[in-house]
Amino acid sequence: MPGPEIPALPRGFLRKGEDAATTVYLRPLGAPDRFQQCEVLIRRPGGALTVRCAKDDVLDWARTEGEALANHISVLIERLAVPRPPFAGLALDRPLIMGIINVTPDSFSDGGETPDTATAVARGRAMAVAGADILDVGGESTRPGSRPVSADEELARVVPVVRALAGAGHTVTIDSRRAQVMEAALDAGAVAVNDVTALSGDERSLTLVADRGVPVILMHMQGAPQTMQDDPHYDHAVLDIYDELGRRVETCLAAGISRAAIAIDPGIGFGKTVAHNAEVLGRLSLLHGHGCAVALGVSRKSFIAALAQGEPVSDRVAGSLAAALHAVAQGVHIVRVHDVAETRQAFDVWQAIEARGSPVE
Repeated sequence: MPGPEIPALPRGFLRKGEDAATTVYLRPLGAPDRFQQCEVLIRRPGGALTVRCAKDDVLDWARTEGEALANHISVLIERLAVPRPPFAGLALDRPLIMGIINVTPDSFSDGGETPDTATAVARGRAMAVAGADILDVGGESTRPGSRPVSADEELARVVPVVRALAGAGHTVTIDSRRAQVMEAALDAGAVAVNDVTALSGDERSLTLVADRGVPVILMHMQGAPQTMQDDPHYDHAVLDIYDELGRRVETCLAAGISRAAIAIDPGIGFGKTVAHNAEVLGRLSLLHGHGCAVALGVSRKSFIAALAQGEPVSDRVAGSLAAALHAVAQGVHIVRVHDVAETRQAFDVWQAIEARGSPVE
């Protein structure tokens, strides 16, 4: 019996004046820097057409569709092929592990485990010994339904921890959506900012990061932590998230932040259903089209329980590792985790196998 019909790349689909950059998307199949096969996603009312084909075929098709599309596809392929420069002083030639240090009483997974400076610093040092490349310090929970804390409280929680860990020579980032906290943490030794609002939650944060010349992780979030899980909705989740992150990247570039200093994070669990999360994770490599480093946080999140028969938070390590390995296989550069030793072992094994693999003749 013949197999299912494979969609062909459509001819003449762009209407006059339509923007190819927000209509056609390219996802590499395989390592982003050396892919030969790809998936073309074409946004249409009510959904998207997806076509898998050879990279050369996409180029030939784009040229027949006009200069705008040909230029757009050429830019995407060039961004995919260019190796990412170091981020926060760390080479991106292997996946980096970012250890989570929540100096909070109410974070979804580890709230209350590091309630004071001494405990948090000890946790950070242990993570570094276990293999963390980056230590991400936060003082305000952004779990679904969480409430903001005052700036003074957040500062009191994070600044001493940042100062101690940075002073010991560790690479430290500050997880905050407040410019005041970002600034104090940078002064205390943090080398980059990780912001769940993608520098949109505080009118000073964009200028601060640009003026200080520090790297930033821009995360996608639909809504605010208090209400983001009430009824998240997208026309096409992965494409909507791609476009919104692209707009934030362009805003940062216009403010003077270089593309090399930007990492993007699709924000798994932040204003997304289980189905949305699975869709985004299934097409993570699409995000490389922005030419930035890609970061991801999946550790112990509730979608793992939804996909794995309701495992409690403490029993989600295996699911977290499965999602993390899937991510690095799609070229994700930075993975934010609670369980550093287990993730380091998984990455080391994955890298050893990848290094010894070769195409079957």
